[in-house]
Amino acid sequence: MSNFTSVSTFLLQEFSDVRELQILYFFLFLALYLTTITGNLLIIASVALDHHLHTPMYFFLTNLAMMDIGTISVMIPKSLTNFIMNNWSISYSGCVAQVFFYIFFAASDLSLLTVMAHDRYVAICNPLQYETIMHRQACLQMAVIAWITGLLYAIVHTSGTFANTFCSNAVNQFFCEIPKLLKLSCSDFYLVEVGLLVAGCSIVTGCFIFIIITYMQIFSAVFRIPSIHGQKKALSTCLPHLTVVSILIFSGLFAYARPPTYSFDLDVVFAVIYTTVPPIFNPFVYSIRNKDIKSALWKLF
Repeated sequence: MSNFTSVSTFLLQEFSDVRELQILYFFLFLALYLTTITGNLLIIASVALDHHLHTPMYFFLTNLAMMDIGTISVMIPKSLTNFIMNNWSISYSGCVAQVFFYIFFAASDLSLLTVMAHDRYVAICNPLQYETIMHRQACLQMAVIAWITGLLYAIVHTSGTFANTFCSNAVNQFFCEIPKLLKLSCSDFYLVEVGLLVAGCSIVTGCFIFIIITYMQIFSAVFRIPSIHGQKKALSTCLPHLTVVSILIFSGLFAYARPPTYSFDLDVVFAVIYTTVPPIFNPFVYSIRNKDIKSALWKLF
């Protein structure tokens, strides 16, 4: 096969060659995108404008909303353009940017969710020391660490992916996804990125184990609270975060922890699930049963 290292474009897989279906997909993706952007922007605005929400939990929630906006903005606008133009090519630099920013926002998201688990642990297990431990500077440092972790993770994986030589420019996915790009490699250097992905998966697993252990300790402390009202109040601050983490875990499992398939239709369905479901559900999960957010939203409107 010819060497495509110097090509200027990659070819993404189109959803359908039927024009009517492409228009239908355009409006579906547009609805998903606008819903996600609107929901997360409302969370950011309500927290920013209501001084009662200027607490560590809502500070982290604002950062999470910004990450969700970034995550879904990496590939959906490009897909919308592809549907309209019926042109599924993406420049080499555009593909690099897509990989970099998706990894950046996704890794930052996971890092922040890990920090938020620690925040809930301190709030429930050490309530008397909460303000001392989770002071403003500490929260700012934790958020910065989450963003920097995502940045470093993105640099490593983007460099490892595009250091390869590619024997084809046809990506069997609707966006530039690292596993699909590695299948195009015609050099042994792709093994380096495979090793980095394995190491990355170990880190991700470690974060999830940390969150699970943290919540085991939280639930143990909650069930020791003598009043039912106190238990419900404590759980109400934890369940949204736990729900968001569960959505992230299960959407990832749908995408990768499944038997290999050669059906593009299934690959696309799973890819759409893990790239759009967490960002679109997060603002609704945090606002549906949260009286503070509801009150702030009513004031905002």
